[in-house]
Amino acid sequence: MEKNRVRIKIKSYDHRILDQSVKKIVEVVKRVGIKMSGPIPLPVERRLYTVNRSPHIDKKSREQFEIRIHKRLIDLIEPNDEVIAALQSLELPSGVNVEVKY
Repeated sequence: MEKNRVRIKIKSYDHRILDQSVKKIVEVVKRVGIKMSGPIPLPVERRLYTVNRSPHIDKKSREQFEIRIHKRLIDLIEPNDEVIAALQSLELPSGVNVEVKY
C-alpha cells in the first residue's frame, strides 16, 4: 500500500525569513492535525562568482561574490483538502520560493 504524501520544499537566500515561513507552515499543519515529518534542513547551496575588477590594466585582479541558498523540506503524510486549501491561502514573505509535489 502506497502512502499519499505531499512534499514541500522551501528555498530562500535569507535563513531568518525561511525559518519564519517554515514556522507558519508548521502552525497551519498542526492546527489541522495532519501527520508531518520535518522541517528537515537540507545542505546550503553555495554559488561563487568570480569577476575581473578591471578589464584592462588590472586583468589579474579579481573579486569574488557568493550567494547562499538555504533549504528546508517538509513531508505531509496523508493530507486532506482542508490542509491544501489552508496552505494555498497562506501568505509568505517575498524572497521565499515554495515547491509543492503531490
